[in-house]
Amino acid sequence: VQLQASGGGLVQAGGSLRLSCAASGGISRSNVMGWYRQAPAKPRELVAAITRGGSTDYADSVKGRFTISRDNAKNTVYLQMNSLKFEDTAVYYCNVKNYIGSYSVDYWGPGTQVTVSS
Repeated sequence: VQLQASGGGLVQAGGSLRLSCAASGGISRSNVMGWYRQAPAKPRELVAAITRGGSTDYADSVKGRFTISRDNAKNTVYLQMNSLKFEDTAVYYCNVKNYIGSYSVDYWGPGTQVTVSS
């Protein structure tokens, strides 16, 4: 599985960005696509995730500001980020979790930098 992300950049606080991540290769029929982020000196954390059926999960810190969506035909996941805050600054990683039977395998994109200026 290969993941290619785009859409990061520099934005002022209060602005918006949209991240995209296209997956190719051995995507299972049962999978969850999502975004994680890692700020300097902090552990990687889940931002948002979405199942193939459209069920979503968000970190409390982004609820009401970020929206995750996906296009199953294109194996692409999106993250619309609005009302960005300085503390959203991080490297954002696309993730695909392939479920095969009773176990799962994680695949990670290379990361895209999001910088929010205050």
